Amino acid sequence: MEYLQTLRLQKNLVLFLAFGILTMASCETKTNMVASVKVADLLDRGDQIQLGKEWDFIQNFYSKQLIALRKDPKDVAAKLNLAELFIKEARVTGEHGHYYPAALDVVDQILATKELSKNQSFKAMTLKAGVQLSLHEFSAALITAKTAVQVNPNNAQIYGVLVDCFVELGDYEAAVAAADKMISIKPDIRSYSRVSYLREIHGDKVGAEDALTLAVKAGYPGYEETAWAMQTLGELYLLYGEYDKAEIVFQTILEDRADYPFAVAALGTIAYQKKDFKKAEEITQSAMAIIPEVGFYTQMAQIYKEQNRQEEFEEIIAEVFVMLEDDVVHGHNMNLEYADIYLNLLDDAEKALSYAQLEYGKRPNNIDVNRVLADIYNEQGDVTKAHMHLASASSTNSKHPELIELKKVTRYSKALSSI
Repeated sequence: MEYLQTLRLQKNLVLFLAFGILTMASCETKTNMVASVKVADLLDRGDQIQLGKEWDFIQNFYSKQLIALRKDPKDVAAKLNLAELFIKEARVTGEHGHYYPAALDVVDQILATKELSKNQSFKAMTLKAGVQLSLHEFSAALITAKTAVQVNPNNAQIYGVLVDCFVELGDYEAAVAAADKMISIKPDIRSYSRVSYLREIHGDKVGAEDALTLAVKAGYPGYEETAWAMQTLGELYLLYGEYDKAEIVFQTILEDRADYPFAVAALGTIAYQKKDFKKAEEITQSAMAIIPEVGFYTQMAQIYKEQNRQEEFEEIIAEVFVMLEDDVVHGHNMNLEYADIYLNLLDDAEKALSYAQLEYGKRPNNIDVNRVLADIYNEQGDVTKAHMHLASASSTNSKHPELIELKKVTRYSKALSSI
């Protein structure tokens, strides 16, 4: 289950930094017609994530934008507000299949407008690049972000998008330069979070924790983005096996923001790591009841697999594939998720390889993609290719626990093969 934790940490970082959560939606995008403008519906939040006044504010804010568009279908400010709202709701509710296409549709409407101010054009492109990142369309996001930075080279947010693009595409030197520029413009929760990520992948775990602590302090208690930064810190502790520290962080999140689903699920992961499968199952089911996050379902599948509960395992795997297919239909690149499921849940290294190679074709210099390929080739007994990808995965001096373990295993395999 360590790789599942790794993938979830990676997703947490990218999604927080790119304004969204990766997950699935169970419905088609529904729309309202406001004059000649198509506007996606605001989906009802589940009871556990309405959060009282926050949900009231969201509904009222959405209604105000519709009223503004009834008065003027070309109201760019209202459309920008809706795009930002849809992105936030994707993160909070897990309904990506509804909200990300909705956000892209609104942004594209804006960018098709002939008379845009410089600021409006810049903001629309920045939002679009963020959604493209969340959909794992990293090359497209980089093109959009580079265009935006030409419009406004003094905005911290767009440099954050560039950091994310460069990291995912494996240009780590450019990512560091963009992060330096970002934090020099605005040292805040988003810039500290990016510094943390870069420190971690360059082998500085302690420095990564320090930067995330600064990010949390820069946020407001109870706010969703603060909870997300705290979640990322907890996931970092979890990845490196510091379960007690991680548990304190997740419990603190839940004190400030009750039923925060990712913190709930992470407590289930801790129970699993401690071999308390009954508790892990109960907690994970609680998270699944809050939002339809595919990672919660794969976590439950791992719990069933560990206990040899084959019938339940097969049932939930079927659900996972429906969710992943829905994501793909709505424009979400899920290659690494498929590779993980086939390798670690279904024990099908060949099928896992086919998906990992697809992703490698898109971003051959990314250390996470190379680490996954090294894992797959090691499973297949191809030590030469495993070592090749381990070398690429080690290019940043990462101290990632799975990378360290793979190095040990492949060295052992190589020694055996020479006997």
